[in-house]
Amino acid sequence: MSKTHHLKVNTRKRSGSGALKAMRREGFVPAVVYGAEQESINLKIGAKSFNSLLHGSASEQILVNLEIEEEGTTKLALIQDVQHDPLSGNVLHVDFHAVRENELIHASVPVELIGDSAGVKKGGLLDQQIHSLEIQCLPKDLPERVEGDISSIDLGDAFHVSQLTFPAGVTATLEGDVVVALVAAPRVADEVDAGAEETASA
Repeated sequence: MSKTHHLKVNTRKRSGSGALKAMRREGFVPAVVYGAEQESINLKIGAKSFNSLLHGSASEQILVNLEIEEEGTTKLALIQDVQHDPLSGNVLHVDFHAVRENELIHASVPVELIGDSAGVKKGGLLDQQIHSLEIQCLPKDLPERVEGDISSIDLGDAFHVSQLTFPAGVTATLEGDVVVALVAAPRVADEVDAGAEETASA
C-alpha cells in the first residue's frame, strides 16, 4: 500500500504562458486540481518539494493531501498527469484529480518482476513487455507497485497479468491472459542450430 503524502500548495491567479514562465523562474510549478464535484482550482507548488516527492516514489501517480494554505482546506487528490520539459526534464505543469475516500480510482503503477526465472538460468532471455499497469482500487488501497514472481517461468513460457500478485482490493483493468513477460531462447543458440541444419543439408 502506498503512503498518502502531504503537499503544501497555494492558489494562483496568474495565467498565460508569460506568467507561467515567470512563476517557474521563481521556483514554483503551476498546477490545477479538478474533480467531478468541484470547480477547478489553479495552484502553484514549490518546485523543490514537488521534485522531492517524485524522487522518493516509484510512480508519478501518487496520492496526496493537498494543503491549500489560503483556504485552510485539505483535498485528497491523485497526481493525474505530470508534464516535463523534453530537454531538461524539469516539471512544467501538474494535474491533480480530487477524489473521495470511498471512490474507486484508476492509476498506473510499476510492475516489478522478482525471482530468478528457471528459463533465464538456462540461458534464456527475459523480455518484459509491460512495465506499468493500470489498476483500480480505493485510495486507501493504492499500492506503490505490483509484483510478479517469475521463478517458475521456463524457456518459452509466458507470464501473464493473472499471475501478478495484487494486494487486497486491487484489480487490473487488463484481461488476465495479457502477457507481461516471456522467456525466449537465446538468439545465439538459434543461429547455431540454423547453421548446423544448413551444413547437414549441403
